[in-house]
Amino acid sequence: MCLESPAQGIKTLSELSKYTGADRTKILIEGAKREGEMTLYYAHPIVQVMAEAFSKTYGVKLKLWRAGSEAIQQRVMTEQRAGKFEVDVLSNTALDTEAAYKMKLLQEIDSPIQASLMDKALPVHHQWAAFNMDIYSLAYNTKLIKKEDLPKTYEDLMDPRWRGLLGMEADDSIWYGALLNELGESKGRAQFEKIMALNAPSIRKGHSLLSTMVASGEVPLALDVYNWNPEQLKRKGAPIEVAWLQPILALPSAVAVMNKAPHPYVALLFYDFALSEGQKLVAEAGYVTTNTKVDNAYSSLKYKVIDPSFALVQQEHWFKLYADLLTKRNSTP
Repeated sequence: MCLESPAQGIKTLSELSKYTGADRTKILIEGAKREGEMTLYYAHPIVQVMAEAFSKTYGVKLKLWRAGSEAIQQRVMTEQRAGKFEVDVLSNTALDTEAAYKMKLLQEIDSPIQASLMDKALPVHHQWAAFNMDIYSLAYNTKLIKKEDLPKTYEDLMDPRWRGLLGMEADDSIWYGALLNELGESKGRAQFEKIMALNAPSIRKGHSLLSTMVASGEVPLALDVYNWNPEQLKRKGAPIEVAWLQPILALPSAVAVMNKAPHPYVALLFYDFALSEGQKLVAEAGYVTTNTKVDNAYSSLKYKVIDPSFALVQQEHWFKLYADLLTKRNSTP
């Protein structure tokens, strides 16, 4: 239940996180000035930009640690089990953040800003919110592949003309599993197994690396990068563009407050900032905003958001499916 009454008497993080009075921001700012610092673990590159802007705005000292999603999840679990409660804010993929919710590590939040979020950006339990959508896209080298020659469907990739031209990310089981869920698992598996057998895609670790290889021409067409990977290279003059195959899928990036956050006022203030003022920084950097009041370059694109709760249940199954797919790669002409 949201607390809309005057803030006098609010003492705990749980009470503070549910306070929705008109003076909410004022109270959080006053508390943040007293606390003066925040520890933030994050995976997405835009989070550091938001955190630095937040620090400059409110005079909060930052303790930042960036790592891959799995490393962050492991560190959080290890510290919490050891009774080490130093991190205030967790920012990771929604899948890993949902796992943290399942482990009862996060704080439920009711903020007036949540009303401005797009559909699928806020789970029913309110223990994280999406500040960005990473949209899976194709990326192609514009010097090597003409736009009119691009595949129109995944079926089009079942053609030996693409042999030696394709690339895929080595650990994209979530993308693959969610895609099979949309295409139909049997149909989708058959299609991709034929693609692997006929065209032997180059398998590379990391969406950024794969995009860089597209820009260099080593991998003319990548099947699964994040929308912002090629866009950032394009801004630097690289011959690379995004392209789309239906269904278009997106994985949310989340922000959450730890339920034992040592600096609750700062943590909640940053949560609100990431979903409001910080959204302008998200858009300016070429990422996909979740606040409907802030437009981005992909506002008109129709895509389906992967359900983190469902993906978490399917994770092991999807991992096995993707591992099996990679074994079908036939490198012999």
